[in-house]
Amino acid sequence: MPKVYNWQIGREMEYPYAGVRPKRQAAAVFDLNKCIGCQTCTVACKTTWTSGRGQEYMLWNNVEDKPWGSYPLGWDVKILSMLGPQRWRKEGGMWVYLGKTIFEAASPGEVALGYLPEGADYAYPGVGEDEASAPIRTGYLRAPFEPWLFYLPRICNHCTFPACLAACPRRAIYKREDGIVLVDQARCRGYRECVKTCPYKKVFYNPVTRISEKCIFCYPAIEKGYIPRCFRNCIGKIRIFGYISLPENANPENPIDFLVHIKKVAAPLLPQLGLEPNVYYVPPIRVGNMDFIRMMFGPMGVEAVENYRRALEKQDLEVIGALILANSTDRVYARFKVTRDGWAIAYDERGSEVVRVPITEPVTIRPYYDEKLGVYRRNDV
Repeated sequence: MPKVYNWQIGREMEYPYAGVRPKRQAAAVFDLNKCIGCQTCTVACKTTWTSGRGQEYMLWNNVEDKPWGSYPLGWDVKILSMLGPQRWRKEGGMWVYLGKTIFEAASPGEVALGYLPEGADYAYPGVGEDEASAPIRTGYLRAPFEPWLFYLPRICNHCTFPACLAACPRRAIYKREDGIVLVDQARCRGYRECVKTCPYKKVFYNPVTRISEKCIFCYPAIEKGYIPRCFRNCIGKIRIFGYISLPENANPENPIDFLVHIKKVAAPLLPQLGLEPNVYYVPPIRVGNMDFIRMMFGPMGVEAVENYRRALEKQDLEVIGALILANSTDRVYARFKVTRDGWAIAYDERGSEVVRVPITEPVTIRPYYDEKLGVYRRNDV
């Protein structure tokens, strides 16, 4: 197998194709500290893309309740159990993954480690909903009861090294020049190798059309300068769409580069799998077990929690401003800045201002009696 460099695991790894990166890579940052698990993104995607026959069970976007939720059932536990030991070591300020990726752990004759979910695995999209973790017990001591859970919204990661693309015997899956991964439905014959090898289980088989389907990152909207549907409808304003650079080319004015590379408050989901996923998460800071964060987001996830806490404590207005701008507009923006007078401003690729949002929401306290209008204002209705 050829060798490709995966910056998320800090080393070269095996991959069936040569490491040719797209001209630019579409990416996203999700702030899990603001997700309220309302499933508005799920409904928006469902009503837009998967309302047809054979798509009833498909959730291109779903929100899972961690630590107990998963869709399809046990997708993360199963692939991590199959992968074996996952060790990391820090070398020169960079985390290097010492275990095997799913490509390196594959059996002879297989492209990548994987499994094909059973039909029943898709029957429980709401499993674990709002179920908190159990209290920690150690010998005769019992830690304070601090139950925790967080919501994990998931879409296709449009990976740099997609397992679905690598495994397709028909070469029906391809990566566009903007990094979006799509299925050529004219070429697909429904062999389901993509479903088997995608560790995130974000490729779905349509039993009616007998072809595979997946999240398309709402590319028709992106081509017109608009963000994806699930982003536009996010109630918690947790989602930022943009394009990510390699770490050495990071642009501090690019909101994705800024949060991932510069401030390092966002980390990829299960980077140890080796796909270099391009959806990044600001991990939740109120989680009782950092080992769980390490498992989900790698050691970079633990550092992201620390960096995020530090940014909030120091009132780092650039970090706060970058996160406040999340889907404050339905337009794609390429640059942002925070002004001295407390405004976060986003600009498109041509340099035109798209939106500006105050860092501190202005508050006006009206008097009980308005002398100008001669009326009393009451808080009760």
